Amino acid sequence: MTARLIYVMDPMCSWCWGFAPVAEALIAQAAAAGVSTRLVPGGLRSGGSALDASTRKYILEHWQAVADATGQPFLFDGAMPDGFVYDTEPACRALVTARELDEARMWGLLKLIQASFYQQGVDVTRAPQLVELAAQAGFDRETFAQRFAGHDARAATSADFAWVQDLGIAGFPTLLAERNGQLALLTNGYQPLDSLQPLLGRWLQQAACA
Repeated sequence: MTARLIYVMDPMCSWCWGFAPVAEALIAQAAAAGVSTRLVPGGLRSGGSALDASTRKYILEHWQAVADATGQPFLFDGAMPDGFVYDTEPACRALVTARELDEARMWGLLKLIQASFYQQGVDVTRAPQLVELAAQAGFDRETFAQRFAGHDARAATSADFAWVQDLGIAGFPTLLAERNGQLALLTNGYQPLDSLQPLLGRWLQQAACA
């Protein structure tokens, strides 16, 4: 019997930032039962052009709703300045690169990317910033930079995006539970920990008995 969680998210998705403490607790709950978690970046926005004033206003209103619902901190002043291109592919590719190099350190990089973007206003669409955060997470700077810029990382990131699209996942965060190749949906969208912890607990119990 094989079992794992699959966490489908985007590091520049505000609801995923709101969900971060919940995800961390659920991943720890699964790990305590001997079940690992696979992170799959889903690609919220890839490419695109610089934000106009109305789009920026809309996004910041969305951030405020997430902050109100989840209690997660956001830096609003100066966020997404003029010329900012909301392209989440580089941050997703950084996580794919980290996953292939050292999956254990990848989780630390995820936290750094999210906190840097949402709490500190760092432009995490740019390679130098992502490489710096990877170094802070314990990766070798040169190795990470080379892998991040390479064809294999781009192809693996595109493959993750395609897998998510093929499953029909339209919103993040999404948490799936996989047992013997069969997928069960734990949540599509933000839910509080007290709603999801019992659900995951029942699934873990069933997985242990299977």
